[in-house]
Amino acid sequence: MKRSVENHLTLRERILGTIRDAIMNGSLKPGEKIAEPELAARFGISRTPIREAFRQLESEGYLTVIPRKGALVASFSAKDVEEFYAIKSILEGYAARKACERLTPKDIAKLEKINEKLRALAEEGDVGHFFKVHNTFHEVFIKGAGNEKLAEMIFALVKKFQRLRLASLAKPGRMQVSVEEHEKIIDAFRSRNPHLAEALVQKNAEYGGRVLIEEEKGAPPASVPADLDL
Repeated sequence: MKRSVENHLTLRERILGTIRDAIMNGSLKPGEKIAEPELAARFGISRTPIREAFRQLESEGYLTVIPRKGALVASFSAKDVEEFYAIKSILEGYAARKACERLTPKDIAKLEKINEKLRALAEEGDVGHFFKVHNTFHEVFIKGAGNEKLAEMIFALVKKFQRLRLASLAKPGRMQVSVEEHEKIIDAFRSRNPHLAEALVQKNAEYGGRVLIEEEKGAPPASVPADLDL
């Protein structure tokens, strides 16, 4: 039984990875329908695990599942991107401000260790692994704020727009910028400067959205946020 469950989960992850990769590399375009029969034939399975994968991908912002029509690759407008990152910056900025009063030296040491791992992954260009570890960095201070409702809101929001966040980190140089901004955020936590921590986290989030919006408009790459003097 245990091996059967493990095999099912592994297959489900393969399906998820296949669709995510196809969307991120442009093989599947916004609005394009994803055919269940083709996936079922490719993996040699029934449609049930495929539908389960579709539901998860919809919750992550990759797909839109329409009853009796099937799954379509989700589309995001510049307005969607702008609104998501605006809300993300406010909520995470507030979490950083509150966390600054509560994080222990052990928590700050954990953030430093995570960021060193991110630095190595950025040098390797491993955006998939970077994305997962990057989430862990943010989880430390979001949970460290000590507000469970706030954490629930942030985690629900960022899960829904996971596709946008991954796309932003995949832009050239974006991972390196993220690592350097994390260093400044850690310094703000270490010096117990809540207003600086809040401002840095907000600027970091805003920059993540700006690189996507400016690419959509065909503008030059967004400049790295300037240091703040607060």
